[in-house]
Amino acid sequence: MKLKYCFSGLVMLSFVLITQAQSPKVATASTAQQPKIIVGMMVDQMRWDYLYRFQNRYTENGFKRLLRDGFSCENTLIDYSPTITACGHTCVYTGSVPAIHGIVGNDWFDRSAGKNIGCVDDPSVLLVGATQGGTGESPRNNLSTTITDQLRIASNFQSKTVGIAIKDRASILPAGHAATAAFWYNGHDGNFVTSTYYMQELPEWAKRFNDKKVVDGYYKNDWNTLFPINTYTLSTADDKSYENTANGEEKPVFPHRLKQFIGKNYGAVRTTPYGNTLTFDFAKAAIEGYDMGGGKFTDFLAISFSSPDAIGHTYGPNSIEIEDNYLRLDRELADFFSYLDKRFGKGNYLYFITADHAVSESPGFYLENKMPSGAIAGKDFSEAVTNGLKEKYGVEKPVLSFANYQLYMNWEEFDKKNISRDDVAVTIKNILMNAKGIANVLKNEALATAAIPEPMKSMLIKGYNAKRSGDFVVVPQPTWKGGSIKGATHGTWYPYDAHIPLVWMGWKVKPGYTNRVTGMADIAPTLAALLHIQMPSGSIGKPITELTGGR
Repeated sequence: MKLKYCFSGLVMLSFVLITQAQSPKVATASTAQQPKIIVGMMVDQMRWDYLYRFQNRYTENGFKRLLRDGFSCENTLIDYSPTITACGHTCVYTGSVPAIHGIVGNDWFDRSAGKNIGCVDDPSVLLVGATQGGTGESPRNNLSTTITDQLRIASNFQSKTVGIAIKDRASILPAGHAATAAFWYNGHDGNFVTSTYYMQELPEWAKRFNDKKVVDGYYKNDWNTLFPINTYTLSTADDKSYENTANGEEKPVFPHRLKQFIGKNYGAVRTTPYGNTLTFDFAKAAIEGYDMGGGKFTDFLAISFSSPDAIGHTYGPNSIEIEDNYLRLDRELADFFSYLDKRFGKGNYLYFITADHAVSESPGFYLENKMPSGAIAGKDFSEAVTNGLKEKYGVEKPVLSFANYQLYMNWEEFDKKNISRDDVAVTIKNILMNAKGIANVLKNEALATAAIPEPMKSMLIKGYNAKRSGDFVVVPQPTWKGGSIKGATHGTWYPYDAHIPLVWMGWKVKPGYTNRVTGMADIAPTLAALLHIQMPSGSIGKPITELTGGR
């Protein structure tokens, strides 16, 4: 009898040991098997090819280290259209798309308010840290949780999550609803600020940083090229007719004079590489001020670099300004990696770099080189529609707004006159399809049955939110933009706007690459899988199995 029970016990023990060995290992945020900190870095308007285009002068420890020691998802594409800043930052951290998370643009027309609203507008909170107060911002318009929220939940809110950027939306939306803090730059006084959504007063370390007025120190150097200007052979000439100017300059040429702005114009730093320097400096101050990575649970720093977007819009992606920006960013990235190595130890932090969107070449550049392009008449595409509808139907204000390539129609006025909406739709399409540079005009509610190819159809559907998007989406022809052939822009479904970098490095990352298609929405569920935490509430992406080890 005793032998029988002993044998049964051994069988049971063996079963338990085998089961434990076969079961996936459950890791919590409190174990040594978790990274001390995750650093999510987004570069606003970074094209995938920038990883390689300027490699002849990249250092060994910046972008080259990323590609050498990290894992690169070479064919990462944005999952939706429009490819716009706020949508991209939200998608990366929610694993979702505008149809679900509701951030359909940097702003959109709010029918209930009867006006355009900003994506992080929140009249219920106040600005904190600015010399002059005002209304603050918050993430409340985002309808989904973020991976940073899920990390907070998994650690019972003991993980610290912090968002930092020059742009408010680029810090607020990634940091999440339950963030420890989000900070953005106030160009009026040169301070990093926040809102009462997060805190009533800036931390002492942030006050000390603001008091230094580090931007004045950057301005003393002006902006000259890092190397002799005649060696920038991968860019166009310094002065091109299709470049715009910034900060009151007469011509878009080097050197860009900044000394004149000392103590005066703190917003000018946005269109220089010093905006990146400023962001790195404040990020280090936040890491140390909050002792991020020094606690029992994994922390998360969501950092976004806004200046490349301002530089790219102004001068274009083939300008010397953009090349110089990335050569400088490479060196600052190398310095930042060295900082992370010393503070946390190699392999103890997880880092990834991506972008919120890419960008098209300037129409002027295309035309100069005998490629199809042009500028669509009217700044926002809606001018011809408004005039045509007023003339035909006698409706004084037929279009309420045009935002994110979407027409918001004043249906109430048409309904009062018993004008058929279908008839209006036909008229709109006829007007726009006769205009140069327009590829298509589509009714948002009928996208599923539209005669358009993939991936365009899926991207437009994923970008359409029934409550916040417009009634019609206007699709420009490839390489065309609205208003002027000067400068550059983004926002369409085309690959030049949608192909972004995604490289991972550090904790649990084995060097390598994949050329299979991965999506922007895959980033958050990949982080969730690596950390063994729940994915965000609106997530539709899939874990990148080359990183997670699954199948």
